[in-house]
Amino acid sequence: MATASLSSQRTLPGGRWSWFAGGAVTVAVVAAATLGFGGPQVRGWLLGAPQSAETAHEDAHEHEDEHEHGISADVLELSPQAVANLNVQLATVALQPYERVISIPGIVIEEPGKSRLEVTAPLTGVVTKISAHQGDAVEPGQLLFQLRLSHEELVQAQADFLQTAEELDVIGREVTRLEALADQGTIAGKTLLERRYEQQKAEAMIHAQRQALILHGFSDEQVNEIQRTRTLLQFLDVVAPSAEMTNGAATPPRYQVQQLAIERGQHVNAGDALADLADHQTLLIEGMAFERDIPSIHELSKRGWKISAVIDQESGRPQVIEGLELAFLNAQVDPDSRAFHFYAKLPNELLSASSGADLGRSLTWRFKPGQRVQLRVPVESLPDRIVLPAAAVAKDGVETYVFQQNGKAFQRRPVHVEVEDPLSVVIANDGSLFPGDQVATNGAQQMLLALKNKSGGAIDPHAGHNH
Repeated sequence: MATASLSSQRTLPGGRWSWFAGGAVTVAVVAAATLGFGGPQVRGWLLGAPQSAETAHEDAHEHEDEHEHGISADVLELSPQAVANLNVQLATVALQPYERVISIPGIVIEEPGKSRLEVTAPLTGVVTKISAHQGDAVEPGQLLFQLRLSHEELVQAQADFLQTAEELDVIGREVTRLEALADQGTIAGKTLLERRYEQQKAEAMIHAQRQALILHGFSDEQVNEIQRTRTLLQFLDVVAPSAEMTNGAATPPRYQVQQLAIERGQHVNAGDALADLADHQTLLIEGMAFERDIPSIHELSKRGWKISAVIDQESGRPQVIEGLELAFLNAQVDPDSRAFHFYAKLPNELLSASSGADLGRSLTWRFKPGQRVQLRVPVESLPDRIVLPAAAVAKDGVETYVFQQNGKAFQRRPVHVEVEDPLSVVIANDGSLFPGDQVATNGAQQMLLALKNKSGGAIDPHAGHNH
């Protein structure tokens, strides 16, 4: 009896624990079924109730979303409309040299001694006609102004020219008469020689007077007209100079009237300014470097490296001009600003030209004096680098990504940026990208935001921006 009683005492506590555990399970089952914990399958299993078709569909859809989220966290599918909105551009990854550059501010200026030409009055007179107005495009040799000559010196120069021309005609007729008599032997040969000598002196005199009139502003045609008609010229035409009078270049100048300095009816003296003409076919970019950048500029000049320039356009998209040649370096540092000035040649582009009946229209050039630019001066050449546009990289905190094309989708690839500037980035050749891969060269930051929005991650509104 004693032994049996001890056994009962040992098993009694276990029986109470079994009862308590069974009760806890029962309460858990009821709570799960009542409160909806565990999902449709758990509820059905715990309660022993069959799943409805709607419940099974919801459960399958949840698992499908979870599966898709798990394997597509770095993959972004864009609709054709989204691709068009982003204007996605693709490029093939390739190893290429990269030039590390420094950015130096600059400004577009006219080329001294070539871009601007002042038209002056060759002689004293009164302006009777203005054929070109401010902003007009003019061609070499085109009539600009007409002056009514009133200067006594010019009148006297024409009179002397006419007198010499008359004397030359008289001497010429006398020589012809004496030559006929000399053939007949009726006059001495000395007389004919004297007349021929006078004729040579008159020819030399009229040649000098002709050149004087041309220097005064007359054309060859006008001088010939004076000699032919034996009348003084009352009006003088002032025309746009020819290419030989400016820079002697094979390309003809394209002049535009920048400013008029006179009015019709105004009296002008010889040398007075009539108008300013400008030829902007070639301009200069004046770079303003700091003193610490002077060695880099000297190295640029020694190696013959090319310069590129970034000019902001009205559309908001900067325009990059590659392959600019260094023209010359200043001989000293500006004592006031402490800037070192250097100059690069800037070939201009004519957007609209005037020709024929449209000579009154203005010329429109792409680059204009006064435009601000940023010069990109190379200081080091790095071979075999992966170089992409700056817009190809998206930033998210300390991470940087590019988007590689994968069929109709884009795969996010983490990359390491070795060097970056406002226009381009150098991606480390560490296996994150390989030559031949197709990557998006723009819209990377928008793609990253779309990918994070898809995965439900928080979007940093300042991502990819520097403040």
